Amino acid sequence: MKKIICFGALALVIMSCQEKYATFGDSIAADGAISKEELFDKYKTMKEGDTINVKFTSNIEDVCQKKGCWMKIDLADEEKAFVKFKDYAFFVPMNAKDKEAVVNGKAFVSVESVDDLKHYAKDAGKSQEAIDSIVAPKVTYSFMADGVLIAK
Repeated sequence: MKKIICFGALALVIMSCQEKYATFGDSIAADGAISKEELFDKYKTMKEGDTINVKFTSNIEDVCQKKGCWMKIDLADEEKAFVKFKDYAFFVPMNAKDKEAVVNGKAFVSVESVDDLKHYAKDAGKSQEAIDSIVAPKVTYSFMADGVLIAK
């Protein structure tokens, strides 16, 4: 009887560990993810056109409020990475802001046009005044994710 109780308790522990994250896109594991600071160090050495495959852990700072089709992830030094989803194949929950995430895919540096920046600001629910204040392109730390884990 003690063995059955111990086995049951162990099974519950294992199941609860597996359910720490909800999966979006490709199935990935949290193992081997680098920190947001390590990713930021990699971004600082990149130029437009460079791409690296990487998996990292950070916090979600913002999510598209239209359908969850992009998110901003915290990096070091108050910088953010702009994350889109490969082939527009999946979305993340619109209420995922401030949750921990593990993101897998390709990191790259891009230059966002004024039109794109205004579109993203509108999707984020920014005021018209904030949207109108966008007048110059911006160098962006970008990420094309093929799989995302979000803490439950």
